[in-house]
Amino acid sequence: MSVAVSCPRCGGPVRAPDLMHTESRCLSCGPVPPLHVPEHIGAEIVASVVERITASTDSPGTPLWCPWPLPLGWTLTGVAYAGDDRTGVRATAVACAGPAPLGGGPADLVFVAEEPGVGLGTRLAGLAGPDPGPELADALTDPGPGHPEHVGQARIRVGGHPTPLWLVNSPTDRSAYAGEARGMWLHAIAWPASAGHLLAEDVVLHDLTEWTPPELVYGAPSPYLPGRA
Repeated sequence: MSVAVSCPRCGGPVRAPDLMHTESRCLSCGPVPPLHVPEHIGAEIVASVVERITASTDSPGTPLWCPWPLPLGWTLTGVAYAGDDRTGVRATAVACAGPAPLGGGPADLVFVAEEPGVGLGTRLAGLAGPDPGPELADALTDPGPGHPEHVGQARIRVGGHPTPLWLVNSPTDRSAYAGEARGMWLHAIAWPASAGHLLAEDVVLHDLTEWTPPELVYGAPSPYLPGRA
């Protein structure tokens, strides 16, 4: 499969390890686990990414969180992972798209699971730094209005467990939420901002590395995963 490789923190190019460096490197961000984004999406692409994730560790690895069942009219539009043979998979992302919950056109959602310090979720959310900790602390103490159409707190089910996500201060073209699941950061980013209302509904996230539903419907590749957020 054709794969685009970039920096998870800034979306820039990444240099592979060489004789002088044992890690992949971004010229701007330094050593990073490279982000791999397949340029197409389909059942065989998801299976390949799942195989990569499960082969990188002997213990339960980074989950690949996908809404299941998908909201009515929604499709899976992309998967990605950050890591290499040296680091293993340290972050994953799933993108989906469908009709906006309040009408007015299409909407996109990206769910990111990552270890601390990777920076993929914060880049997609439009936040500074590799982790959402400071923004999340502000959200917990003073939620504020944020976006005029935001959902202040999203309560979803992750792997069968109720999991709160809090709105963080992202650019106004999107809504971004952050929380924790399975000892990793969990990000949910929605475009446009009003699409965050979808997370106020009965959204259940399922780990595709445990089982990939054959009924998944695939759509056009997401424009957000390859570093254009």
